[in-house]
Formats: sequence, C-alpha cells, structure tokens
Amino acid sequence: MSITPFQVTLWIELLAAGLGGLQGALFAAGVRSRRIDVLGVIVIGLAVSLGGSLVRDLVLNQPPVVLWSNWYLTVAGASAILGMMLRPVLARADWLITVLLDAVVMGLFGAIGASKALSLGVSAAGALVVGVIGAIGGGMLRDVILSQPFSFLHVGTLYAVAAGAGTGALILLAELGTPIPIAGSVCVVLTTLMRLTAVRFDWTFPEQFAVRRTSPKRRRD
Repeated sequence: MSITPFQVTLWIELLAAGLGGLQGALFAAGVRSRRIDVLGVIVIGLAVSLGGSLVRDLVLNQPPVVLWSNWYLTVAGASAILGMMLRPVLARADWLITVLLDAVVMGLFGAIGASKALSLGVSAAGALVVGVIGAIGGGMLRDVILSQPFSFLHVGTLYAVAAGAGTGALILLAELGTPIPIAGSVCVVLTTLMRLTAVRFDWTFPEQFAVRRTSPKRRRD
C-alpha cells in the first residue's frame, strides 16, 4: 500500500516554526546560570523550532526541508528575537504558548515525521521512533546545545509518551488502510489531549526503582 506523507499548508508550518522560536526565547530567559546573548537566543530558538525536522530528515537520509527554504529559518529566527524583546508580555501567556500550542505542534510534527517514514518504506517500529524524534527533537537539540540532560528522560508530564501515543495511533490507522489526512488528524488530536491531560492532572511515570530483597524475619523461640 502506497502511503503519502501527512501535509499541511505552508503557513501552518511557518506558524509552528514561529511558535518554536518564541519557546526557545522563553527558555533561554529562564536559564539563569548562564549569560546568553542575542545570538544565543537565536540559536536556541532555531534549535527548538526546527531541530525536530532537521534530525528527522537526517535520520531518514533525506535533504533537510528546513534548509531548502528561506522562510523556515527567517521566521524561526525573527520569532526568537521577538520573544526575547516581548518576554515580560509573553510570560503572562506562558501556559498557552508552552503547553497548549506546543502540544498541537508536537502532534503536527509527529504526524509529518511518522507518515514520511512510512512513505519511504520504514517499518512501523522505525516510523514510531522517527515520529517521536520529529515531535520532541527540538527540545533534544536544545539540551545538547546547552549541555543539559535530556528533559524527556527525567520525571515529567509524559512529554515523549504523548508524542508516541499520537504517532502510534497514526501508524496503526495507516496499517488498517485509513487515509493519511484522517490518521494524521487523529495523531494531532490524541497527542494534544494526552499532553494537556498529563499537565492538568500532573501525570508522570514513577521514578526509577529496584526490587529489593527483604530479609526473612528471625524466628523467636
């Protein structure tokens, strides 16, 4: 069965790129331990905004889409500068930007990544990995640049799990013959709902633990 990548109009992708730039600027402002200059804000904004798409295409051995058009880099960089200048104002809408819209963007890039992998003949398991990379790759690249531990590996509100659930649903629906536009829309909705629910109710995975052997109680005579 031939599968085509999930596609949205260019202005939606640019809107997502702009949101990533804003998120990068807000994150840079929160890094109090380092003095990040304007160039650093732009770099972090580009990483958060376009990192997922860049890593996705490199994994799939495809030409990086974000480098073939001036619009992605321009919008992401300009949004990072705007976010830096308007940080006090944007901080009031932090939940809207960093949670609600971020969840939608995660689902969008997850759907694009997974469907693109399937269209290239990647296995279902591989497509799931690519979809998650597309969804959260920007945060991963940001952490690499700042020499920080990957945030998704620590106890949190199911960031990567939401992306995996959405892309997994897309792959399953695609295998069942569902048209990609419908499967991709389900991916976006499911990722968004799961992410928002996890944040609202503070759902997390339990912290690591080991099974401990209990010493037998001594018999009392």
